[in-house]
Amino acid sequence: MTTDFDITAERTPGTEVARLATRSRRVRRLLTVIAGALLALVVWAIAVPVAGLELVVGSGQSMQLVGPDGVALSSLLLGFGAWALLALLERLGERGRRFWQVTGWLVLALSLAGPIAMGGAPAVLVALLAMHLVVGVTVILGLAHRRAGA
Repeated sequence: MTTDFDITAERTPGTEVARLATRSRRVRRLLTVIAGALLALVVWAIAVPVAGLELVVGSGQSMQLVGPDGVALSSLLLGFGAWALLALLERLGERGRRFWQVTGWLVLALSLAGPIAMGGAPAVLVALLAMHLVVGVTVILGLAHRRAGA
């Protein structure tokens, strides 16, 4: 196996194609993670500054305001965590990829339970669920996407 740091490795057309395909896949996956975070921020921007909602999670002493920094950070952490899990499971081949997709959809479904269990105003619930959905669907479909012949 050759790496980008292996200066003694022979570079053949086949290894160059494989190296470029790997780089392309990494860039596409990085853009997917970033897109998920940006889409969540768009939902936040529509809900908070535009619609005037106050997105609050928790109750009593544990109430927290959902701000753009928290939305971006949690979306990016989720996306990079999903990518890391996919990279590990891809070593198992197609079975690992399928397992990752099923796991992703289950995690997304479970994540929707959080905002629902908190209750709150219907508009706030819709905004929180929309953020979960845009990040989850973007990450699941984007990271799992395979090009023809890949």
